Amino acid sequence: MGNAYIFSLQPTFTQGLILGQFSVFFLLVLILKYLFFDTVSEHSNKVSSYLPKVERDDEDDEFNANLEQLKLKTEGQSVPESADWLNVLLQQVAEVYRMKLRDNKPGPEGDEVARKRVEKYANQIRPPGFLDPIKVHSVDLGVVAPQLSRARRKHYNPPDSAIEFDMTYVDTLSVSLSTSVLFNYPFPAFARLPVSLTVSLSLFSSSVLLTPPQPQSPHPTITFTLPTPQTEFTLELRTTSLMGSRAKLADVPKLHELITHQIRRVLEEKGTWKVVLPGLATVKEVKEDVLREQMLEEALS
Repeated sequence: MGNAYIFSLQPTFTQGLILGQFSVFFLLVLILKYLFFDTVSEHSNKVSSYLPKVERDDEDDEFNANLEQLKLKTEGQSVPESADWLNVLLQQVAEVYRMKLRDNKPGPEGDEVARKRVEKYANQIRPPGFLDPIKVHSVDLGVVAPQLSRARRKHYNPPDSAIEFDMTYVDTLSVSLSTSVLFNYPFPAFARLPVSLTVSLSLFSSSVLLTPPQPQSPHPTITFTLPTPQTEFTLELRTTSLMGSRAKLADVPKLHELITHQIRRVLEEKGTWKVVLPGLATVKEVKEDVLREQMLEEALS
């Protein structure tokens, strides 16, 4: 009967085999537990001492060689790059804005929506002491977008890197309106001079500087900038005008010069547009940044 038991005080071959297998299994459990498995509890606040981390070898010859080759290729390139892909993007963006100005309504109904919006904006910015309320008769929002060409890097070293384009804009953009010019001498609103006016764009040509977002900026934006006042740009407008109540003066050259001068002045003073990056800034924050910059410039000037 004693030989029927597996374990006895005297070691047998079967006992040694089982003990050896158990010791190997126990050793395997210890190795897996303490060398490969994380012993930290799932609900513990402690963090495992090992954190995966990608190490970059700065001495990697192949990586450095490829990076240097890429820099030489981009910085030493003298041939301007094509901007066709950007023109396609601008065309779609322009179409989106046109549709939103029309409340996504086609035909005459959309034209009327756009006309009312332009009329409202024109009366918001008009000088009340100089002009009567403005009546906008028709608006043409155009059919194309500005065309960019000859993309070239203006600066190569971040954070001052920038891209310069040549821009040409030819479109059917136009507005037709009527108002009255107020004469306030010898007393306010002494007389009114009725004016009917149509302004159409013939050509706008200029260089445009695109500045990418700055990583250190609290509210990063993409900035499009027109040339400074010292740099010439081309602006050609077509104007038709009628001035007077009973006796009419048609297409007065001085009025055309005045309109062209005022539009050029606005472009020179406010020729900077900032595109807010989603998730990184809001329009309100960027406007506050611009206002602070303007106040700082005025304080220093």
